[in-house]
Amino acid sequence: MKNVICSFFCHEFQVTKRVTLHVKEFKCRNCNKQFTTDQSGNITRLTSRHKEINEVLEMMYQKKLRRKSLK
Repeated sequence: MKNVICSFFCHEFQVTKRVTLHVKEFKCRNCNKQFTTDQSGNITRLTSRHKEINEVLEMMYQKKLRRKSLK
C-alpha cells in the first residue's frame, strides 16, 4: 500500500544524513527507500556504490574541516 502512495503522489523525503554541504542522504517516509544526491545534484536511489562514494566524500570533507579549524 505504501508503494502505491509513492507511485501516485511521489516520495516524501526526509534527510537522514548530511554528507557535505551539498550531498545528503534521504529516506522516503512512506516506503522507506533510501536516496542520495548524485554528482549532478539529482536525487537517485542509494546503491552500494553511491553509499561508498558518500563515505569517502564525508571522510575527505571532515578532514578538510579539521585542517581549516587548525589554521
